[in-house]
Amino acid sequence: MSTTNRSNTNSSPFLLMGIPGLEALHMWISIPFCFTYIMSLLGNSMVLLAVRLEKSLHEPMYYFISMLAVIDLIFSTAVVPKMLGIFWLDSREIGFEACFIQMFFIHTFTAVESGVLLAMSFDRYIAICRPLRYATILTSSRTLQIGLLSLARGAGVMVPLMCLLTSLPYCRPRVIPHSYCEHMAVVELACADPAASDLYSLTVATLLVGTDSVFITLSYGMILRSVMRLPSPKARLKALRTCGSHVSIILLFYIGGLLSMYLQMFSFGLAPHIQVLVADFYLTVPPMLNPLIYGMKVKQIQEGIFKLLGRLAGLSISQADEDRPDAERRRHHQIIIYPILESVRSAVNYPPEMSISQRLERETTPDV
Repeated sequence: MSTTNRSNTNSSPFLLMGIPGLEALHMWISIPFCFTYIMSLLGNSMVLLAVRLEKSLHEPMYYFISMLAVIDLIFSTAVVPKMLGIFWLDSREIGFEACFIQMFFIHTFTAVESGVLLAMSFDRYIAICRPLRYATILTSSRTLQIGLLSLARGAGVMVPLMCLLTSLPYCRPRVIPHSYCEHMAVVELACADPAASDLYSLTVATLLVGTDSVFITLSYGMILRSVMRLPSPKARLKALRTCGSHVSIILLFYIGGLLSMYLQMFSFGLAPHIQVLVADFYLTVPPMLNPLIYGMKVKQIQEGIFKLLGRLAGLSISQADEDRPDAERRRHHQIIIYPILESVRSAVNYPPEMSISQRLERETTPDV
């Protein structure tokens, strides 16, 4: 009888509650999550396009930033569409396999992001402390290998965890008090002892995040020591600014992750909906903020995005102008287009002697 129940229950779907206790406000709560998802898609896609199309960004540092953008897109897409389905359509049901696939993506790419952040700290260490050897140590192929190694490491340690979790019998009411398949909430539904999976997940989290954070701290400690030895205050400030965006992303990732994890483990007397909202924001807000941080703090990324926007604007302008008479085209350029392109030109620091017509020609002419 127990075998029959186990086989039947492990093919049954789970039910996601959304935000427990705030079901009446789901429609309003969906607005910020929808906004963060759209901004995440736009921002990270823009970063990827800028790095892909701007040849000056074909360097290891920007490849690592591209990897973070891909991870952020996967994070958002794995969680937010289903979350919005719950909020908008009351689509609470999620299949057994789909639930663990979603959990696998969340855990795997959390581990991958930790590995990429470690690689970025190593990149900054080589760039600042061993600048003469930077080009030989971090080649494009080696950067790709590091990214693939981070992916293999994340997937490799999460596959056994998923095997342990899916082998558990889930014979209790399958209601998950979350907006997605949160690991601890799902394990609580098992009617067998999950000690093995709990021990494995705790060991993996401690080893991965603990080891990565220690090496990241050591890297930036050595960077800070080298920067403080620079004779010029201007050079010290420039070096610190170079690392500022990376440190911001690292703090956002690790502090947010620890806060979310501890709130799931220990309620601290907080209402359930507070715990769920913190977990939801941890998975949705950083993917939106990461491209904004890089856009504000990394000048080359900012310039690449403005150049991409200018190129797209120039292409749309040239297509629209094909159907305009010459006199109307010149008048349209003087009134509307030239001021827009002037602002883009100033944003990407084009030479002041370059005319607007030259700017337009340059942005609409494909690279040879």
